[in-house]
Amino acid sequence: MNNNSYEKEKNKTLFLYLTIPILLTLLLVIYPLIRLFFYSLTDWNGISPSSNFLGLKNYIRVLWDMPEVWLSLKNNSIYFLGHLLFIPFEILIAYYLDKQIRLGGFYKTMVLLPYIINGVAVSYMFSFFFSPTNGAMNTLLATFFTGYEPIRWLSSPEIVNFTLTFVSIWRFAGFHIILFMAGVISIPRELFEAAQMDGAGDALVFRKIVLPNIMIIIEIVLFLNVRGALQVFDIPFVMTGGGPGFASSTFTILSIKTAFNFSSFGLASSMAVVLFFMIIFFSIIQNTILKRGQK
Repeated sequence: MNNNSYEKEKNKTLFLYLTIPILLTLLLVIYPLIRLFFYSLTDWNGISPSSNFLGLKNYIRVLWDMPEVWLSLKNNSIYFLGHLLFIPFEILIAYYLDKQIRLGGFYKTMVLLPYIINGVAVSYMFSFFFSPTNGAMNTLLATFFTGYEPIRWLSSPEIVNFTLTFVSIWRFAGFHIILFMAGVISIPRELFEAAQMDGAGDALVFRKIVLPNIMIIIEIVLFLNVRGALQVFDIPFVMTGGGPGFASSTFTILSIKTAFNFSSFGLASSMAVVLFFMIIFFSIIQNTILKRGQK
């Protein structure tokens, strides 16, 4: 086969391999994005075949005329900060699980178990756990503290988001730990052996060997944290419905209620577009900070 025939066959194979993924991307990603952006500029109610063009009015309303949007974003930030503060513990747990500890296999299975369970099931389980009347949490605290007054874990505006964030951490921390473990396992064993021969302690090994070699995993988990915090839905929706009032509402809950409860699909589409750009914006900031920290 001469060079020209080889190049033709190569290009033909590349074309066949790339055509289907490109078509699927155009059909399932690009086209819905274009339609979403189009609807965000209209007052479409989700049913009518026609709609009126509003320009940027929906975006102006989302950013300046809807205080519940900013309250929801404030609630989203509590999820983000909660998960962010727990990341060092997740890395430490992954580091020690990678070591040959007793019952290591059992602990590895247990940390992933909450992530495998359906989110709705987890939400219902913790709804009973934090119930103010006969919930296990209040019963447990009443056992240890005489005169204990039951806490309204899910109906008090001051603490409801912290309760929901705890449930979110419980569910997703195991998945993050498994990702960090994959990063720790990929570190050449020779580095650990050399550090051990030099008499380096766990703290020094963790700081000088583990952390620099799992930075890419940290970046991935941080991205998942940003995306997950801004898109959190099932836990607050099932456990509180976003209440009391808007106290535990998140941006996604508010968008879905705007679309389906108030039939304002145009406005909800503009909120989805804002969410899309917020995820990109915060991810860029996060990566910039990480890269500056590595220099």
